[in-house]
Amino acid sequence: MKKLIGIALIVLMTGFKANIKTLIMTGTVINDTTNQPIANVSIAVKGTNIGSKTGENGKFSISTIQNSMTLIFNAVDYKEQIIEFTTSTKGVIVKMSSLKSEADDMISDYEIMQENIFVKPSIAREKANKKHLGKTEIMLSSPATRHITVSDSYFSPQHNTEEYDFIQENIFHNPKNAPLSTFSIDVDAASYSNMRRMINSGQKPLKDMIRLEEMINYFDYNYATPVGEHPFSITTEVAQAPWNSKHQLVHIGLQGKKLDYENTDPSNLVFLIDVSGSMSAQNKLPLLKSSLKMLTNQLGNQDKIAIVAYAGAAGLVLPPTPASNRETITAALDNLKSGGSTAGGEGIQLAYKIAEDNLIKNGNNRVILATDGDFNVGVSSTSEMVRLIEEKRQSGIYLTITGFGMGNYKDGRMEQISNAGNGNYYYIDNINEARKVFITEMKATLFTIAKDVKIQVEFNPAKVQAYRLIGYENRKLNAEDFNNDKKDAGELGAGHSVTALYEIIPQGVKSTFSSNIDPLKYKNGAQPTNSGSNELLTVKFRYKKPNETTSKLITHTMENQTIDINKTSDNFRHAAAVAQFGMLLRDSAFKQNSTYQDVITLALGAKGQDREGYRQEFINLVRNVEILDKEKI
Repeated sequence: MKKLIGIALIVLMTGFKANIKTLIMTGTVINDTTNQPIANVSIAVKGTNIGSKTGENGKFSISTIQNSMTLIFNAVDYKEQIIEFTTSTKGVIVKMSSLKSEADDMISDYEIMQENIFVKPSIAREKANKKHLGKTEIMLSSPATRHITVSDSYFSPQHNTEEYDFIQENIFHNPKNAPLSTFSIDVDAASYSNMRRMINSGQKPLKDMIRLEEMINYFDYNYATPVGEHPFSITTEVAQAPWNSKHQLVHIGLQGKKLDYENTDPSNLVFLIDVSGSMSAQNKLPLLKSSLKMLTNQLGNQDKIAIVAYAGAAGLVLPPTPASNRETITAALDNLKSGGSTAGGEGIQLAYKIAEDNLIKNGNNRVILATDGDFNVGVSSTSEMVRLIEEKRQSGIYLTITGFGMGNYKDGRMEQISNAGNGNYYYIDNINEARKVFITEMKATLFTIAKDVKIQVEFNPAKVQAYRLIGYENRKLNAEDFNNDKKDAGELGAGHSVTALYEIIPQGVKSTFSSNIDPLKYKNGAQPTNSGSNELLTVKFRYKKPNETTSKLITHTMENQTIDINKTSDNFRHAAAVAQFGMLLRDSAFKQNSTYQDVITLALGAKGQDREGYRQEFINLVRNVEILDKEKI
């Protein structure tokens, strides 16, 4: 009888497999007028998480296991194209129609100069020392939709004015002198996509572009699902460091719980859009519009959107409007034009006022700022902007910053502002990244499950000779800040993960990085509590629920049980590979024996399922940088 049942199951399974086929699509996407290939077209398989994008030659390849496949093609300034296939097709030609925007008219009068800066020849000679020309007018077209127009042109200097804050890399500390390491979590990812933009343009990133924690946290990690009273789980691992087998690498991972988005509180969103002259380039305002349209399509009928735009002055473009009224919202976005100077401070004040006037109690209230960060009218310095945002965050309104463009990009300013504003920070370098941020991740970002999340690690001096936190230089806190509930820290969104790494020099290992501080003359008479145990360290977490002011404490102890790195999880090895790559890009004093080939080997073995292809893309970036390095020799 059992044999008959087994045969029946095999027959059923064989028949089931016979009904499923693998569809493979390859082809080229071209402009239907010029027949030229279109690069960076985002391609999604409808109803799945499978996606791809075209290369510089417009070519793509995508496959899925199902009976039919509906592909959705999206690109900046092109009409969306949807095609259904029921059989494998190779060499298909997909034609996309261009959307002629008003921004194109402005850009067509310009020449592309050094560092992708647009300079109008007719005014370059006459006004070479001026940055801004003309004045901005706020024009009201109707009570429901308004747009900003500009009466003159914008002139940009012919040199790169991008700004990045100096990063003083973390050093090794002796736990006998400094047993505690304290920092705020960080789920920002801007540094990674900005770095990718530079590499894809054939340049090595600047050292201070590289914030290692943002590189590591760009990726998803399949940590354990949270259970119990706390909204996140904790995962720890320790193995030898891939760049020095005598050192240890400690991996700490937090995983936020996921929510049922069908039964969540409504959202009150204010899009704050920079329409100054510096935003006229194709990878700025046009890409920005496409990105926000993506987000609008993800929102529910109970959600509301308002639009504030700013150039030389700030104005309300669209009052709070139900997200279901997509035609009105889209029209308001399409009406935006770029030009003039940049009154960022005034725009922020107006956006927060609109958000406060329409505050949803127990809802999701957030300002989404889209800009290149080049503020220059009114409140404009970084310190002034940080103070303004610190004041506004008391209202319970969160802040998301999305950066666009190149040439005059102000990364350091936006990173500091987002840190001050209960917020997060992304950099959008192409339409595929817009899809990741505004479709794949934005719902999770909108729903904060824990705020003011802090981590404090205490190292056992009996086991640890020295330790170093990898990254988080801009997120470090004083030891006493950990128990201070008035001290601001990072937020964790639903389903988000946070990863932190420590490099450890074990006791008994000779190292040039060991502390050279003289022994203390005056010591605490008490011996360390755990000096005789096998504990390596103790991790403490503090967090607040979104609507509470008192933090909760979680304590997690980690034993000194180092395993071979080849036996660690994919999460461990991938995060280690990203950290190693970041140290190479920074030419870090702590990169030690690292090579690009080491990074590639480690990452290849840690790809896992990689359904979105981000880990494979990382491997390709490492290979490209290795080529760039060889070309300089």
